Amino acid sequence: MLTTLALSDLRDLFGDRFSVSPSVLAEHGQSESLVTAGLPDAVVFPRATEEVAALARWSATHRVPLIGWGAGTSLEGHALALAGGVAVDFRDMARVVEVRPEDRLARVQPGITREALNRELRTTGLMFPVDPGANASLGGMASTRASGTTAVRYGTMRSNIMGLEVVLSDGRVIRTGSLAPKTAAGYDLTALFVGAEGTLGLITELVLRLHGQPEAVMTTVAAFPSVAAAVDCVIATMQMGLTPARIEFLDAETVAACNAFSGLSLPVQPQLLVEFHGHAEGLNEDVRRFRNLAADFRAEGLAWAERQEDRSRLWAARHAAYRAILASRPGAKAVVTDLCVPISALAEAVEETRADIAASGLPGPILGHVGDGNFHAILMVYPDRPEEMATARTLARRMAERALRLGGTITGEHGVGFGKLAYMAAEHGAGWQVMGAVKRALDPMNLMNPGKVVPG
Repeated sequence: MLTTLALSDLRDLFGDRFSVSPSVLAEHGQSESLVTAGLPDAVVFPRATEEVAALARWSATHRVPLIGWGAGTSLEGHALALAGGVAVDFRDMARVVEVRPEDRLARVQPGITREALNRELRTTGLMFPVDPGANASLGGMASTRASGTTAVRYGTMRSNIMGLEVVLSDGRVIRTGSLAPKTAAGYDLTALFVGAEGTLGLITELVLRLHGQPEAVMTTVAAFPSVAAAVDCVIATMQMGLTPARIEFLDAETVAACNAFSGLSLPVQPQLLVEFHGHAEGLNEDVRRFRNLAADFRAEGLAWAERQEDRSRLWAARHAAYRAILASRPGAKAVVTDLCVPISALAEAVEETRADIAASGLPGPILGHVGDGNFHAILMVYPDRPEEMATARTLARRMAERALRLGGTITGEHGVGFGKLAYMAAEHGAGWQVMGAVKRALDPMNLMNPGKVVPG
């Protein structure tokens, strides 16, 4: 609990942008999944980097943890308060600071969401492509090294951030990177903070790489006779050098849920949802090559959607898949887990995971961004049934072990938080201890989002 002096100092810093209201604390103590923890002791809403720096100095003085908060869409408990402390909600730091069209760069504050940024960019001919599905804040996306549906073509947050402004645990403000297209000057501090989940400092500004809005876009849904056929088609697509902007896999259970929830009428079979971006002439060639390839794997129903409204309807249904899956088992909650493997091991990973889930008796649809070897299992449980929770945890553990056995990673995009902390030593070995050493060097009092990512 915060001392009377600490509370008084915090009120002096933030005035009416400080809250200990039970409803506000509860709002900042929830997760999108079943990963749970306690509540923060207070919530603050900074409006400027200087306020965040003052807050960090306050934190060091009173030895109170700080936990960054964006849109609250994370899945592994990244933004939950394990040891009390103050949640730092960046909703009031949501401006586009600068757009440099000639350099294809934008400077933004961390609280702006990806959809809001792209609305701002509409008239520039540019876009920010990273799309994790949720309308997440860009600071949160940087902190978790998010990716999503378009990563197969445009890359993850790691490859789309040129620089950062970060407040360290002692209140120092540093800038990493530059506006130049590349650098060979020293350690890559930008990459260090991207994916650190707020354990090394609080991001207060981002320099983002922008991309041109495509001249032409074409989307298709293709049904396959089996999961193996769909996954093998993905592998062949990537290995022959085709570069779809998105290539998403939905198993039959996910398709059925999306049909019911979003009013679609797709065949209840494994599906690939594929989109190509580019110039009209090159796009037609990509489409022709993919059509011929998909036919080799007995795909059916390849009707290409060119109109914006048709494409939007398909992608809206894909983005609503999580809610659709939950609605298919009323009252259930989700244990959501992801893994990522080399593309050559994708079919084996998906088939083994499907067999594991089927044998468990627990509903667990599979979907994902399979073009870069990443997929998700949505394990649906009734929280008041301990046996289902235990089964879900076992399945999640076996997925993590499977990913490592196949040369992959325990998480392709969800991040670690504390939900996947138990698997970090197995993935990184002695490297995990090195991460802990970096944490202690930059945050010796362990005040920045403690209990996440690194050894305790």
